Amino acid sequence: MTIDLTNHPNVFNNIAETVGNTPLVRLNSVVDGLPCQMYAKVEYFNPGGSVKDRIGWAIVEDAEKSGRLKPGGTIIESTSGNTGVGLAIAASLKGYKTIFVMADKQSQEKVQTLKAYGAQVFVTPTAVEPDDPRSYYSVAARLVEETPNAILANQYHNQVNPDAHYVSSGPEIWDQTGGKITHYIAGMGTGGTITGTGRYLKEKNPDIQIVGVDPYGSILYELHKSGTYTEAENYLTEGVGEDFLPTTLDLTVVDKIMRVNDRDSFLMTRRLTREEGIFCGGSCGFAVAGAVAYAKEQNLGPDDVVVVILPDSGSRYLGKIFNDDWMREQGFIAPLRDVNSALAIDIHNAKSDTTIYTVDCDTPIEDVVELMKKYDISQIPVVDEHEHLQGMVSEVNLLSHIVAADSDYQRGQPVRSIIDPDPTLVSADATLDALMKVFNDKHVAVIVSDQHIQGILTKIDMLDFLSSNL
Repeated sequence: MTIDLTNHPNVFNNIAETVGNTPLVRLNSVVDGLPCQMYAKVEYFNPGGSVKDRIGWAIVEDAEKSGRLKPGGTIIESTSGNTGVGLAIAASLKGYKTIFVMADKQSQEKVQTLKAYGAQVFVTPTAVEPDDPRSYYSVAARLVEETPNAILANQYHNQVNPDAHYVSSGPEIWDQTGGKITHYIAGMGTGGTITGTGRYLKEKNPDIQIVGVDPYGSILYELHKSGTYTEAENYLTEGVGEDFLPTTLDLTVVDKIMRVNDRDSFLMTRRLTREEGIFCGGSCGFAVAGAVAYAKEQNLGPDDVVVVILPDSGSRYLGKIFNDDWMREQGFIAPLRDVNSALAIDIHNAKSDTTIYTVDCDTPIEDVVELMKKYDISQIPVVDEHEHLQGMVSEVNLLSHIVAADSDYQRGQPVRSIIDPDPTLVSADATLDALMKVFNDKHVAVIVSDQHIQGILTKIDMLDFLSSNL
């Protein structure tokens, strides 16, 4: 008997059938303190790893039906990478060749991904006008003219783009929220995602607010606000913003636009991965940063249900956003301190609480215990009448003395009997390298100058300092 799983509900005939029905995931840590409900539509669950898989197959099928794309043909497109992957999947299943043109600000991972699908990739300068013959739009148009039996997918002006989201993204979000969605937030590039999804949701409920997010340097915010064209400036966030108005973007669908800079985009991207476990790309952190800013600005409450689109995966940004060296070069995270330049006193001063609590030799043990409890500290310097360091007393010292079998502890007993007279001392200008050696086997060090205490450092203080400088 021949086994045929063709009609089995959990079996797909090809990878393209797995596009869509991506999960809606509640955000928690990165929206802590916001009373509204915020959910992420996680699009990297699509087979090509991005929201653009939704339009790739649709564009190719439309080109076939219209007769523009013929057997053996070549699909050409200017892309930031993700649309190229969606088109490449369709092309591989249908037997077409692909050529993609990308701006040089796009990640190397995207270039390599497209080549993995067998595509030919041309890289062009980012900092040129759209009509410049070197721009990725112009180069793509020229390649179509020079290549026999080729079409331009034309995601910026192909209405199949928003239509694909009207029939997929919009209905999915409506169904997943049970029609309770109050705000839909998405980054804008070609505008197909926000236009198609927004149209569908507005038809279901005109009160749903459609909020776009635009990077500083893009022209779309000012176009929506005043109808004025401004001069575009360079920015690093990929796949969003434009230096012209695509016809696939209907700004009348959009109720408001928030602007987000590169730094906030990338830091939020890293937070989504580290705090929510969502390994996403830069345009995802960009969209969530915009959504959080909007929720705060509009004072959204517990009855507000916000859905924000996360377009793609972090796997395409390992060399940039998730590369600490690159992030430091761009000034988005603090430079790592050189092991020979960080001073002990700098680390002490970086603490949230730099207060130094001390006791004298005659302080009763129970008073020392109360002081430790009150200020949540585990060791206290003991000083003489000149504020010169005499030693340290720690929780361990106190506990061992009080519970020891031969202990002579009585209330009112002075702490002098259990002082550690030989604490670890470091100078105020001790380097990070020197401190690391100290903390290999010590838990606390006292910064001293002329016998006076300048600060106290613990292993936790070191960890806090280092983590804030990574």
